Amino acid sequence: MSFTSLGLSTELLQTLDQEGYVEPTPIQELAIPPLLEGRDVLGVAQTGTGKTAAFALPVLQRIADSDQGGHRNIRALILSPTRELAAQIGERFSAYGANLPLYHHVIFGGVSQKPQVKAVKRGIDILTATPGRLLDLISQGHIDISNVEFFVLDEADRMLDMGFIRDIRKILKMLPKNRQNLLFSATMPNSISELAGSFLRDAVRVEITPEEVAVDRIDQHILFVKKSNKQYLLTTLIKERNVDKAIVFTRTKHGANRLVRQLGHAEIEAVAIHGNKSQGARTRALSQFKNGEISILIATDIASRGIDVDGISHVFNFDLPNIPESYVHRIGRTARAGKSGSAFGFCDESESGYLVGIQRLLGHDIPVIEDHPYHFPGAIPKPGQKPGEVRKKKSRNSRAATRKQPDLRRERSDRRRADEGRSPRGNNPNRGRHNRPKNHDPNSSQKRGNHSNKHGSNRSRNSGGGSNRGQRRRRR
Repeated sequence: MSFTSLGLSTELLQTLDQEGYVEPTPIQELAIPPLLEGRDVLGVAQTGTGKTAAFALPVLQRIADSDQGGHRNIRALILSPTRELAAQIGERFSAYGANLPLYHHVIFGGVSQKPQVKAVKRGIDILTATPGRLLDLISQGHIDISNVEFFVLDEADRMLDMGFIRDIRKILKMLPKNRQNLLFSATMPNSISELAGSFLRDAVRVEITPEEVAVDRIDQHILFVKKSNKQYLLTTLIKERNVDKAIVFTRTKHGANRLVRQLGHAEIEAVAIHGNKSQGARTRALSQFKNGEISILIATDIASRGIDVDGISHVFNFDLPNIPESYVHRIGRTARAGKSGSAFGFCDESESGYLVGIQRLLGHDIPVIEDHPYHFPGAIPKPGQKPGEVRKKKSRNSRAATRKQPDLRRERSDRRRADEGRSPRGNNPNRGRHNRPKNHDPNSSQKRGNHSNKHGSNRSRNSGGGSNRGQRRRRR
């Protein structure tokens, strides 16, 4: 099935082509048609199945088809449990709606609300929000959701796990009764079923069985490395390992292009596939990869969706994904049809929090390979580090504070010097005498400064020996 057969508009089809989408995923095939018809939908699907496009594309099309003109009111509301997921949904709406005259914004807590309020007051069509920040801005009178026509509750099971059920019920009471609803959840416990039954009307249920990844047949490894050395580590592994056919995942399109060039310098031929490539270029790249002309395919998560290639021996996570489920989806490209496969994850100093989240999802630690020339212990997660938490580098102030910690050896030395009748180091009154003119009265400059300088003590201190040195230099 193609996206054209789903009934999407020409503008959206052009955008999907630009983004590198080849064919719809199963959840998109099942959810998009009833949503375009105006039906409520209950979706059971995990992150990484393409569910964001499954609800974003119909919402964009239906709003664009019924443009009301005048001041923009919030017509679609998407609730997300975390700021990271909300931001990613916002990025997808911006990408999918690039050819449509619609405005979208994301709001979440932990940051200043002023830019968010300003954007909403200018007028938006679609709002993605976390429950807490949304209720805060509603209570302050900054947001009105009484005109919402499309309501999406994403990651409903995570919402309940995080204790948002009361907030969700408050928000539901504020919404107009005449609206279209969509609920997505990775699981369907009784609590989710009860919540869905409270606001979905005659809903179409679409359920995607999670892709079963034969983890026991995948030889997984993590390698800690500086970000600047990742390309060299990848080159080393490709040349040393028996790589028949491999996918290398990067986070950005530009990163994929750059990596193709870097591997080319090492005489390793690779092709990249991402949204900035034309349809013809993507088709050629996939054909070369499938028939074995090129053994290395570099891809972003978005571009790799909908691509089914057998015989992949290795998966390299050049950039670790910030969503743990995406890691499982990536490594599931290998070890198919009863075969074994290998997955290598490169973790730099900024990705240790992502690794914590991935290992928590898997339920175990991934074996680490330290025996490589680019091993970097500084990228290892710290004890107690939270999933997704980025370790901050020490600032100058924090390094200075560290240097100011007591030096026990110096303290003992100072006590010994005091016992001998000598001044402690750093307190010698004769230090710096070479900077002063002969017959210098240490109080004279201060006295002159107090009489002659109306700007105060800071300027008066600068009128002593340093000024005389400057005068001597000028005479020369």
